Amino acid sequence: MPVLPGSPPVEVTLKRTARARRMSLRVSRLDGRVTLSLPTRARESEAMAFLHAQEDWIRKALSNVVANGAVALGDEIPIEGRMVRLQAGPGRALTLTPDALLVPGDAARTGVRVAAFLKTRARDRLAAASDHYAGRIGRRYTTLTLRDTRSRWGSCTADAGLMYSWRLIMAPPLVLDYVAAHEVAHLAEMNHSARFWAIVADLMPDYQTHRRWLKSQGHALHSFRFSQ
Repeated sequence: MPVLPGSPPVEVTLKRTARARRMSLRVSRLDGRVTLSLPTRARESEAMAFLHAQEDWIRKALSNVVANGAVALGDEIPIEGRMVRLQAGPGRALTLTPDALLVPGDAARTGVRVAAFLKTRARDRLAAASDHYAGRIGRRYTTLTLRDTRSRWGSCTADAGLMYSWRLIMAPPLVLDYVAAHEVAHLAEMNHSARFWAIVADLMPDYQTHRRWLKSQGHALHSFRFSQ
């Protein structure tokens, strides 16, 4: 079964059929299964090229799939850009290892406890990034709040309050840093003028790479549910 790399990676079922004259994709709205139908003689290299060309459409379709329930033990989720498996663990506190997040206690509360862990980690990382970038431009912010927003990854208010989506902690670290740099730049320029983007570029010269990641893959972070 081919896998489309990314965060998260996407498994694709190949369905060869003599009736297929061209390649076509289907994303199940029930379970998110991705199926690529292709002619019998089509090569797998051609199928992978087609999948990469359609990656934006695939991930957008997956973001619209209604999940059957909250994440549970045995599932994999991204944390700081790498996939880790949720596993039962000892003690009281959740523990992050290189390839797993150990979740002790009642398995029925896995989703709620994992969300709390992610929010705490997100606040720490976003506060550190915001402090760093605000210091570089000689500005201060007044408040930092976390929300679960779908329309934007962050915002800056006229009274210097910063807001971020806590789901940024699931993205690669430099993507989170880009959003922090972007919002901190608004402390100096409350617009998206050339002066604003010059500040962002000074804070993070390669910001466009991380901005593109959010546009192409960020929506997948909203596909994980943590409560029923």
